Amino acid sequence: MASLLSVNVGMPKDVPWEGRTVHTGIWKSPVPGPCMARRLNLDGDGQGDLAGHGGEIRAVLVYQMQSYDYWRTELDRHDLEFGEFGENLTVDGLPDSEVCIGDRYRIGQAEFEVTQPRVTCYRVGMRLGRPDMPQLLVAHHRPGFYMRVITEGVVEAGDEIVKTSSGRHGMSVADIDALLYLPDRDVEQMRLALDIPALSPGWQGSFRELVAAADSPAAARAAVHEPAWPGFRPLRVADVVPESNTVTSIYLTAADGAPLPPALPGQYLTVRVTGAASPAPVRSYSLSSAPGAQQYRLSVKRESHGIVSGYLHTALRPGAVLDVAAPRGDFVLTDRDTPVLLISAGIGVTPVMAMLHRLASEHSDREVWWLHGSREPADDALAREAHGLLETLPHAHRHLFYSAACPDDLAAAHATSGRLTPQALADLDLPADASAYICGPSGFMADMQDALRALGLSADNIHVELFSALDAITPGVTDHQRVPPHPPQGPPGTGPLTTFARSGISVPFDTGRTSLLEFADACDVPTRWSCRTGVCHTCTTPLLSGEVDYSPEPLEPPPPGEILICCSRPTTDVVLDM
Repeated sequence: MASLLSVNVGMPKDVPWEGRTVHTGIWKSPVPGPCMARRLNLDGDGQGDLAGHGGEIRAVLVYQMQSYDYWRTELDRHDLEFGEFGENLTVDGLPDSEVCIGDRYRIGQAEFEVTQPRVTCYRVGMRLGRPDMPQLLVAHHRPGFYMRVITEGVVEAGDEIVKTSSGRHGMSVADIDALLYLPDRDVEQMRLALDIPALSPGWQGSFRELVAAADSPAAARAAVHEPAWPGFRPLRVADVVPESNTVTSIYLTAADGAPLPPALPGQYLTVRVTGAASPAPVRSYSLSSAPGAQQYRLSVKRESHGIVSGYLHTALRPGAVLDVAAPRGDFVLTDRDTPVLLISAGIGVTPVMAMLHRLASEHSDREVWWLHGSREPADDALAREAHGLLETLPHAHRHLFYSAACPDDLAAAHATSGRLTPQALADLDLPADASAYICGPSGFMADMQDALRALGLSADNIHVELFSALDAITPGVTDHQRVPPHPPQGPPGTGPLTTFARSGISVPFDTGRTSLLEFADACDVPTRWSCRTGVCHTCTTPLLSGEVDYSPEPLEPPPPGEILICCSRPTTDVVLDM
């Protein structure tokens, strides 16, 4: 008979970690006497990061005495006390290899249901002083598991644990954990997992995506948008064409005259511009040309203090050669029958222009809304081109907004005075079943997203293009202030040159750092991570050029052309899309 050995609780607190502060409830301690198990928590317990822990589905975490014994031997650690793995209930029995998702247990006066394995999270490694602990828990098939509270009641150390029912399909915690995090997945097992009502919605969503990819490998590869060539290749500048006072288009062809691989409408090129500065800066620009055109076209706005844009506008000449990475990006037009909203401001017009070219080339019957904001017609670099394309579409709507134009210019352009605002969207009676593509300044894109959701568009149908660094994912970190990326403090590194393309910096890698993630953190480059040991793949990042080594080796490799920055170090100069 399984039994409850210890009830452990702890409220979230701020803990110093690697120069930062983490708000976490991983520190649990045994409590004497009875404790009430409620729908969201044990009394006296809490979680610091409710996005990854806690809530009704993950109210109680369970870990086994037998796993404590295993780790004491495996890690040569004889100081481990109950609660140190962050569990609420330390039990004798209930091994991960035998407990199944959906199993129900009565402990004391309460009844519980098993919902999912433990989340792979860096904080268990932080608690134990073993950064690799999240990976070890998965690799050794000893994750522990979460339960939800079916019937609230009092529990106490010494209570017997009685199984009251079995979960559908009898899939163990260890099997479910391996099915998500380890390679060589069995798709039929994933289908069975999706048929377990007790499995948490987050894990069901992950398995649903994996099953869909397995059912349609070609679609899955297309969704990844694998680059047409590795690293950088030389492309020749065929022409440089001023489009307005501030925008110039650069036409690129293959240096050897070969046809260029087609780009998807909305993708971008990453360009290394030798001659603009040293080391050669790297920038990304949307393709504004028609997909499948014989030449790539970049339409670049000159920024007042932009070293690269200034060079491209004033010094670049036809015949020059630029190092260019293959077209990339997930901000691409989808093939659907629903209406499409192309929404842009300023130079944000470039990727949606490529989408408009695709719709026009296909003589699309879709309802197309072209919504663009600029200061005045002289700044609307591609207005004439857009107008011509819209004229070929039978169900097109064109709405221009100029914030600083005179009445005559507004009348000539059939434009509205003012900015493209949420209220302007609300006044247009936009179709709620549309797919929207938004590009422009970050504040503009955020406002447009909020406005479209308020008008009834599904969040899944609203797409934005972001050329700056992606929003950071740093679970539990409370004191990390957003500052511009910069070289790390201290003497310059001696390792390979590391370029963070979105952040616009290139610095030698500091060989004293354990990973590219740690190095990016030191440079205040926004990062995205959770486990920090090569398990969860939250930190997956496109590698535009270069090579890396892994330590530890990830449990499952990332897709081609991408790396896990949490456990990799550069072996050559690298360019990262972050």
